[in-house]
Amino acid sequence: MFRPAYPIHTRRLTLRPFTMGDLDPLWSYQRLPEVAEHMLWDPRDLMQVKVALERMVKEDRLAHEGDCLSLALVDRESGVVAGQVELVWLSDRHRQGEIGYVLNPRYQGAGLATEAVREVLRLGFEGLRLHRIIGRCSAANAGSAALLERVGMRREAHFRQNSWVKNAWRDEYVYAILRADWT
Repeated sequence: MFRPAYPIHTRRLTLRPFTMGDLDPLWSYQRLPEVAEHMLWDPRDLMQVKVALERMVKEDRLAHEGDCLSLALVDRESGVVAGQVELVWLSDRHRQGEIGYVLNPRYQGAGLATEAVREVLRLGFEGLRLHRIIGRCSAANAGSAALLERVGMRREAHFRQNSWVKNAWRDEYVYAILRADWT
């Protein structure tokens, strides 16, 4: 089992498990159409965010493959939850994981998501001893693709019209980084 020592501090962020007290800041961005645009979900109402938060509150460790570590991205200067970042343990045998992230648009463009993703990659490689970590994004989400490239991930695939999302076919990029490339 892997459970990081919390809180985790980076230069400008505190990464920590979610609490039910994070409902309002989470809802402040998960309800926005521009946030939901590239997600699998539509803009969420308060009850949908509450249900998602109840799940994320429990995701503070990785005990078995398939588990998800969901962390609140807290801006250290303001103390506000600026987004979320996650690490999913995909395979124990193949030592693989997947990262994901969502950022409140008010905090985009300042490098906070990049800082958080770098820290979660470190947790995956150093804490969970993963061999390979992937990141996926909609091919239409240029900002997300650029973030994955900034942290050293390489685009390995462009799946054309591989998923039916919100009544349309969606292209997807898959990026990956190996532990050897990280160190």
